[in-house]
Amino acid sequence: MTDTTKPLVNKVAQKALITLDLEEYFPKQEELAFIDLKEFLFKGLILREADFREAVKNTDWSQYKNKYVAIYCSTNAIIPMWAYMVLSAELSPYALDVTSSTAEEAAEIFLLHNLAKLDGEQFKGQRVVIKGCGDRKVPETAFVQITQQLTNIARSIMYGEPCSTVPVFKKSVD
Repeated sequence: MTDTTKPLVNKVAQKALITLDLEEYFPKQEELAFIDLKEFLFKGLILREADFREAVKNTDWSQYKNKYVAIYCSTNAIIPMWAYMVLSAELSPYALDVTSSTAEEAAEIFLLHNLAKLDGEQFKGQRVVIKGCGDRKVPETAFVQITQQLTNIARSIMYGEPCSTVPVFKKSVD
């Protein structure tokens, strides 16, 4: 008796798919740093410009080298906008990125910033799968943003895993 069965072919492996895992664009925990403006305030409540500028001048900003820095204020003080701007200017030569947000929002903001910097050339004319499951919750805004970025570049966009995808976008043939 002869075996007439055909060998199993992994069609998923044969397709030229690029899998994009949005989790990889979150900053790592050790890359995150936070600056509480409370530490620059008189009695934790009042920003006195001369004291603030002196404290800024005496801070070693190099400690934030290669960090994602979130500036926030943990007290109910009124902080002038220029104070955030002064800190941002000081951090600029060192930090990977700077934002003003709570610690909870910082990772999401930096994720969106990192996706915005993504070089779309690698996805030009490609079939892209945006990974759907992972160890960390990726916010909906990240999926919306990456879809917006790729619709003018990619041949198609799918959601899920290479073995089980949901079509999201397919470039029409001109």
